[in-house]
Amino acid sequence: MSGSESGWYRGDCHVHSVCSHGGELTPQRLADEARAARLDFLAATEHNNADTHATWGRYAGDDLLVILGQEVTTRTGHWLALGVRPGQVVDWRYGVQDGVIDRHLDEVRRGGGLCVAAHPHAPYDSGTFLYPYEGFDVVEVWNGPWSSDLPWQADNEAALAEWGRGLDADIRRQGGWRPAMGNSDAHLSGQIGVPHTVVRAEELSMGAVLAGIRAGRSWIAESAAVELSFTVSAGAQQTCVGGQLKSCGGPIVARVGVRGVPSGVVSFHTGEGKVHVASLSAAGVGAVEWRTSARESPFVRVEVRHPGGRMAALSNPVTLL
Repeated sequence: MSGSESGWYRGDCHVHSVCSHGGELTPQRLADEARAARLDFLAATEHNNADTHATWGRYAGDDLLVILGQEVTTRTGHWLALGVRPGQVVDWRYGVQDGVIDRHLDEVRRGGGLCVAAHPHAPYDSGTFLYPYEGFDVVEVWNGPWSSDLPWQADNEAALAEWGRGLDADIRRQGGWRPAMGNSDAHLSGQIGVPHTVVRAEELSMGAVLAGIRAGRSWIAESAAVELSFTVSAGAQQTCVGGQLKSCGGPIVARVGVRGVPSGVVSFHTGEGKVHVASLSAAGVGAVEWRTSARESPFVRVEVRHPGGRMAALSNPVTLL
């Protein structure tokens, strides 16, 4: 697919080079591994510096978009500033009690950037996220391998559960909601793209990709081997992940197609929790349908897990009217 076309693009928006603490990869190596992982874009998010910003031009190309960013590591939680200006460094020297976070979020947004609450349940000093989600555009619910013994990896189950609980309240209260995304937080070789976010964008450009993420037109994959389609229809109307469907009181059909998850388990989730479960074949290819109505829940989203519970893919919701 040409980068000038509307379509689904795969990318990892949380990666580190040797310019971050614990990073062992050069920008060139990151770009090479991103291409090997079949990614279309990445975001360079060094810890509190812009040291690699000037180098990315030589490694990006028509087949790999590089978005400039930063992991802002404050005293009471980390966040991703995506789409910053070349050389821009966002201040990180504060905590939740200082009451200054909104000023820095506004600084990023004024430049067209996106603000992401990063690994909100990370089990290390300053990793636990104490800021209200209301100030952020997106929540990183999946950070690194889903099941990991590495002490710096996030508690993904806790992050997903917290985000999921907030969906129903957000949609019912204000009609809006905060999308989820997933990233690798790569520091070492072989980590990039595990997981990554698959975004519906008008083209492969920073503005279009960030717009797709902000709108929730995306789902999360553990690797490029996993493919997922998620549509919801009512009569002649149909929409996909991140969309909104008006049913006029009639039946709604949610359909999921999956490839690359042998003997996987597909589950549909609404404001009532997990409402329908179905198994895939040993070949890992299949489709599942579930029927509902807007009276039952204002949204539906999907998870696909491997046998044993490890996540393979999860979607943002479709909202129902």
